Amino acid sequence: MAVRWPSPAVAALWIGASLLVLCTLMASSASAQAPPPQVRKVPKGSNLVVIKPGVGKRNSKFTCTDTKKKRPGCEATCPSRCPKECLVLCPSCMTFCLCDFYAGASCGDPRFTGGDGNNFYFHGKKNQDFCILSDDDLHINAHFIGNHNPATSRDFTWIQAVGVMFAHHRLHLGAVRSAHWDSAVDHLDLAFDDERIDLAPADGARWSSASVPGLSITRTAQANNVVVELKGVFRIVANAVPITAEESKVHSYGVTADDCLAHLDLGFKFQALSDDVHGVLGQTYRSDYVNKLNVTSKMPIMGGTADYVSSALFASDCAVTRFGRPASAATAATAGGIAMVTDAKYV
Repeated sequence: MAVRWPSPAVAALWIGASLLVLCTLMASSASAQAPPPQVRKVPKGSNLVVIKPGVGKRNSKFTCTDTKKKRPGCEATCPSRCPKECLVLCPSCMTFCLCDFYAGASCGDPRFTGGDGNNFYFHGKKNQDFCILSDDDLHINAHFIGNHNPATSRDFTWIQAVGVMFAHHRLHLGAVRSAHWDSAVDHLDLAFDDERIDLAPADGARWSSASVPGLSITRTAQANNVVVELKGVFRIVANAVPITAEESKVHSYGVTADDCLAHLDLGFKFQALSDDVHGVLGQTYRSDYVNKLNVTSKMPIMGGTADYVSSALFASDCAVTRFGRPASAATAATAGGIAMVTDAKYV
């Protein structure tokens, strides 16, 4: 069962994880023979860092150094639950799985961490789009891919792309379908207002929108990892990842020779939501949200698929849509940030 973290601790640790830390991380390359353990130091002034041992490898260690109390350093490695990527908190050397760590995460066979801090699954359906969040001036859909396992009554599904709509803009973030996975090759597909975004293959490479000064995309590794931010509104951490042959064998995911099922692991941070927000993930941020899922279950599942299905990645026609409605006086006070950041005078 996924670890549940209390909201206060979640918020404190998330704030402590600066974008600077994320932008200094490099994805480890995989080779035929595993290289010796890599020992890296914590960036100055930071206490929370991501370890990326590499797909199928656990060959990377991280050295935690206590500069204040001068205690001996310790080495951290990713736990078996998340061998491909994890977080280490220094100087305690405590390690956490990224997808269990903070509100707004969506990973794997879509497992979400709600705004209330509880984990749940939403399986959706392959080759369909679903409303993840819908507010008066922000709407996020997700496109699901998947395979059917004859031994079960459902599809295995993953999020392949997200479509973000705000004001009159459209942002696309997706993982490119690939036969074979190469961690050195970028598998991300980025576009803003239907124009492709090309980022240099370098850690820290950054794109900024000319029409929306508050919007930026920054690589957090040479390939397959970015942070998308609209200042004062949202931050999205996105990693393109495959289903490995080992994972497919263990879970019967059905990876084939022509498709490694590339998909996105996502983390969302929202800063300007109204209290009427809805969607699979969005509703969990409402002050009146009541979690009716069995949170003690190994796999608490959110149903109601029909309420969240959308006709396309950039359609706002799901049954619970809020997008495009005139904001009421009550919601305007909490959701007024987006119009500001789309104004060239802002920032």
